[in-house]
Amino acid sequence: MTYSLERWTRPDSFMAFDSGWYYSNAAFVFLARHRDSELLTQSNFECAIARLGGESDTVVIVRESHWAVGWVEWIAIHESDVESLERAKDMIDSLNDYPALDEDDWSQREWDAAQCYWESLDLPERISLCRDAGVSIFSARLGYIPPSDNGIIYETCLGY
Repeated sequence: MTYSLERWTRPDSFMAFDSGWYYSNAAFVFLARHRDSELLTQSNFECAIARLGGESDTVVIVRESHWAVGWVEWIAIHESDVESLERAKDMIDSLNDYPALDEDDWSQREWDAAQCYWESLDLPERISLCRDAGVSIFSARLGYIPPSDNGIIYETCLGY
């Protein structure tokens, strides 16, 4: 995927009633996410807004409803905020070279999601996963992914 920083333009089908600056030609679109965004996209979005110093008068998370994915959020940067635009440009250059702005954040999100999935499984499902991974079935009683799974259970919990 190639990232770019583009000026916002009003689509023909645009029906919002909000007249904020972010719906004008003064706004640049940085990154976006939606309800079903994968963990990497969520991580990049959160890390990007943090690196921009959070929301301000010139950096806004625009929230919109969407018929297909429920909702969409995108980061709008006002054209007058040269410093934030430069930071965004640097992050875009970074994303075009490597998919994650912060690998530690992305990894933590993956671990939390896998652990949450493991915790949601009933005992027979955990036993089956342990058996498939060559791990003692008694590990299914653990409240956490067995550390001796060689990544098999972890990846299964993430859907890989």
